[in-house]
Amino acid sequence: MQLIIVLMLLTYIITLYFLRNPMKHSKAFMWRRFLSWFPLGMTYAFMYMARYNLDALATAEIITKAEKSQISGWGFFVYAASLFISGPLIDRIGGKKGMIMASLGAAVFNIIMGWALFLHLHGSTGFNLVMVLTLFYSLNMFFQSFGAISTIKVKSYWFHVRERGTFGAIFGTLISLGVYFAFDWTEAISAAVRVGEGAKTSAFRDFMQNMFALQGATIPAIWLIFFIPAGFLLIWALIDLILIKDSPDEAGFPKLETHDASHGDHHTGVRSWKSVIKSILTNRIILMIGVIEFTSGVLRDGVMKWYRLFVKDTGLGIENIQHNWGLWAAVTGIVGSFLAGWASDRFFQSRRAPVAGICQILMFLATACMMFAIFTEQNNAMVMGVSALVIMMAVIGVHSIMSGTATADFGGRRGAATATGVADGFSKLGSSFQEFVLGAIITKDTWHYWPSFLMPFTLLGLFFAYKLWQELPPATRKYLQEVELAKVKKK
Repeated sequence: MQLIIVLMLLTYIITLYFLRNPMKHSKAFMWRRFLSWFPLGMTYAFMYMARYNLDALATAEIITKAEKSQISGWGFFVYAASLFISGPLIDRIGGKKGMIMASLGAAVFNIIMGWALFLHLHGSTGFNLVMVLTLFYSLNMFFQSFGAISTIKVKSYWFHVRERGTFGAIFGTLISLGVYFAFDWTEAISAAVRVGEGAKTSAFRDFMQNMFALQGATIPAIWLIFFIPAGFLLIWALIDLILIKDSPDEAGFPKLETHDASHGDHHTGVRSWKSVIKSILTNRIILMIGVIEFTSGVLRDGVMKWYRLFVKDTGLGIENIQHNWGLWAAVTGIVGSFLAGWASDRFFQSRRAPVAGICQILMFLATACMMFAIFTEQNNAMVMGVSALVIMMAVIGVHSIMSGTATADFGGRRGAATATGVADGFSKLGSSFQEFVLGAIITKDTWHYWPSFLMPFTLLGLFFAYKLWQELPPATRKYLQEVELAKVKKK
């Protein structure tokens, strides 16, 4: 049933892409652009599976919540710091090469982590598992940092600014599918390789047992949660190599003027790393987007990575949400990203901040409901589950429209990867921050700190969204004025 829902969502995404053509591109252009963004997006979705698979070790109690937080916290910190290198690099070499490097690097280090776990579970005592996983997960995250910025780099050349709200929705959808792969597929693999009384018979378990010759095993082959995502990434890297083109002119089409911050800039020389970084870090708008993204990192991973652990510790879970957490997170994230992208282009003249502000208000209300449910004696499980899903919906809306769209608008084609890297870096700093803080303060008896910690970040994000409410790149504003003038003349 889950696979049917996912296939329906993919079909809807593809259909919407071909129906939404405000710039009246030719069919040939639409198809060639599809062959560039779809493989790129699917590769990024499977990178999520190679990123959040670590959490399954905590739910399987191979590592503790605190150890999981240590490994993830350092990994996200490395991801954030590396974007000052990977952003300018992708602006030089292009998104295609960047995504291939990302998928190959993440695949290699997932294989190494899987092998380390295999040795540990087979009794090897020659190394500290947590330290080894921290090291190689951090290296995995270094290459993971190439993924989002490579996606946005390619998008910045193929999509006009008036189409980017829709692409932000598509980007958010692919992120949401990645969450589904990361949580539900990883948990399905973990369940299928269990041994002893905890093992449950299923068709997928039979398939896994036969595929990997696990019959009669006395040790759960949970290392497959690293090997299988690595295999997917190697396949998609090959597809990317064959299909992706960095820009329309590389695919034989005329250069597309996108009317973003790079509009009218025909300079083809390579800028120095220092000049690229300086231009982005002195851009107050990019920095304010970065702060909003910091709050989105806190809220996204502060809910996505902790809800199931909350249910496990407290028993306050809705079974359908708990066992289909990845699918629910994907569906709500898709709804949030599509509403954000559609509303941005439809009601706010391609301004991104108003939509982000509305999402922050929704998250504030949801965290308030969570606090009420925990602090009252009723401990309403339904309120907790629905509130968590509302946050997932809103935060993916923020992330897709700010990191996936606004950064390309204000960074322009030439600086798209670096601008996205700064915003995504702030987001991963938020993810790292919440891992270290919640990992240190959350025990079975202190879950009331969870929503209390999250709430202030919704207000911080709302403040900066308000500050950016009216902002547009000058070229975009000029283009919109010309469009309105043309409409008036027609009348």
